This record gives sequence, C-alpha cells and structure tokens, in this order.
Amino acid sequence: MQKKRSRIQIINQQKLLDAATEVFASYGFRGATIDQIADMAGMSKPNLLYYFKTKKEIYLAVLEQTLNKWLQSLQDWMVTGTPEETIINYINKKFEFSRDHPAGSRVFANEIMEGAPILKNLLGEDLKRLVGENTRVIKGWVTAGQIRPIEPIHLMFMIWAVTQHYADFSAQIETLTGKTLDDEDFYKQAKKTVIQIILGGILK
Repeated sequence: MQKKRSRIQIINQQKLLDAATEVFASYGFRGATIDQIADMAGMSKPNLLYYFKTKKEIYLAVLEQTLNKWLQSLQDWMVTGTPEETIINYINKKFEFSRDHPAGSRVFANEIMEGAPILKNLLGEDLKRLVGENTRVIKGWVTAGQIRPIEPIHLMFMIWAVTQHYADFSAQIETLTGKTLDDEDFYKQAKKTVIQIILGGILK
C-alpha cells in the first residue's frame, strides 16, 4: 500500500511539477535537465530525486496532470443542458485552461507533435470514452434538429485547435497584438469572438 504523503510532501511535489512544466515547455523533453527543474523549483537535485527518480518520471507526471485537467473539462460537457449552453461552457473552460496553464498546454502539444511517444499509453480509454460520449451528444442534437448537420468530431477538433492556439502560440499572438490572455479585455474579446463564430456555424 502506498504511504500517505504529508502536507509538505504534497506541496513540494506540486512545486516540482509546476517548475518541470515550465522547463519542459521551454526546452522540450530532450533539452530539459533535472538540474534545471531543481533550480526552477528552488530545491536541491537530491531533494527532487526523492520525489521523482528520473526525468522521464517527472515528465510523465506533468503530462498526466495536464491530461487530467483536459479530461475534467470533457467530463463537465455532460453537466450542461442546451447545445448553446454546453458549447459556451466548454469553450470557456478551454480558454481558462489556456490562460491559467499555458506551459502545460505547450508541453502537451509538443508531445503530440512528436507522435506522443510517452503519452500514447495515457491517451487510451478515458479520452476515447469521453470524446465518444460527447460526440454522441452532438449527434443527438443533430438528430433532434437543434443544430446544423455537422460531423461531431470535427467540431471537437476545431474547439481544441482555436482555444489551445492562445497558449501554444502565445509568443506569436503577443508579437502581433502586444497582448496575451492575461490581459482581461483581450481574454474576454477572444472568448466572445470564438463563441460567436462556433455557435454561428452550428446553430440554426
């Protein structure tokens, strides 16, 4: 049985995960080092190795943390009611993730673009199951005549692509606009525009 962690151990492990997320987002899995992560976290290397034995182990923990947040937003899809309410709620959550966890989003995106060599096993049943459930909900809207006849999976891909763009390509966005999602007015404007375009394309 796994020994229960103390409060300070939980805090230190999260501190390491937060630091590792920033380092992996900047340097990738291959370029990042244990020393960089320890320095970013303000810990010694031996202290880090008490919590995570290898760089791959901490990288996997970062990916799992990000994936779990993704899965939660997909799970919340089932809670809301009408197509409009559901889509708005989901887009809002995806924008919140891009604003609050941009480094995690970039680590996740980089792993996927590499062919998901480490994440592949984690992308299995839970993600497929939730996406399957959500696409069935969308098909039900189509059948009921609540939205235009669209292919559900492409709607999901579209929402992922546009909302995650603000985290994964934040440097490009800041270069072009001088702003990021940390700017409240820009954040609200981006959400409003994306919601208008997506709903305008699917609602009758």
